[in-house]
Amino acid sequence: MQNHPISITDPDDPRIAPFRDIRERDLTGRQGLFIAEGEVVVRVLASSASLCRPQALLVADKRIGALADLIAAWPDGAAVYCASQPVLDRIAGFPLHRGILALGEKPEGGQRAAAISRVASDDVFVVAAGIGNHDNMGGLFRNAAAFGARAVLLDDRCCDPFYRKAIRVSVGAVLRTLMTAGEPLEAILDRLHAAGVEVLAFTPSARETLAGFRRRGPVAVLLGTEGPGLPTSVIARCRPVGIPMKGGFDSLNVAATSAVALHHLTSPALSG
Repeated sequence: MQNHPISITDPDDPRIAPFRDIRERDLTGRQGLFIAEGEVVVRVLASSASLCRPQALLVADKRIGALADLIAAWPDGAAVYCASQPVLDRIAGFPLHRGILALGEKPEGGQRAAAISRVASDDVFVVAAGIGNHDNMGGLFRNAAAFGARAVLLDDRCCDPFYRKAIRVSVGAVLRTLMTAGEPLEAILDRLHAAGVEVLAFTPSARETLAGFRRRGPVAVLLGTEGPGLPTSVIARCRPVGIPMKGGFDSLNVAATSAVALHHLTSPALSG
């Protein structure tokens, strides 16, 4: 085994400080770092597909055997710690049934800048405006990865996609998806338009339906919050598209909308 786990017996050991009281730290932030929880997500972090760098691994003693291949492949210079389940629970601040946590470093700015460079004719982007729910954020990233979107572009009103729950809901897609974050929505639209990307603003008020739309170049799916939706000034800069509803509903959950839209826009039979 390449990496021999370092045994932790004291929950207050300074070496595992970044893993301590996870829920509280979720709220205060980690200065460019994040926590990945669960085997599936941690394996994504350690894989070649990840855009994030692993910093440390913390596992329950009882899971060392089952995770031997992951521990052996863990990058050199990134610590591997283990602890008994009771100690692990005290470190995390709650019962950690999955028995595995990892500390990772968010992507560098240069990787994010590549999101809208050299746009190809078949590229599809997801643009999120003011999405503050971490479940929805994780769902957006999962759908973007599943349907092969080029990148996810988040405006400056969106929640942090590296929040632990968002990463977990995305099944690790947040860790391997190109993204930009923190820009005003108007600036994102400017960059997309300059790159020749047609932006579809999803809104119940649209006269054009998604089913009737056929793309002929790179496109972006623009999604707003489920309450107020997208501002009229933003919709005016885009191509309004809607998904007709029955039963008195006028919209889907934002993650569900992204799945429907991406399926349509990435289907070869519906392009050109």
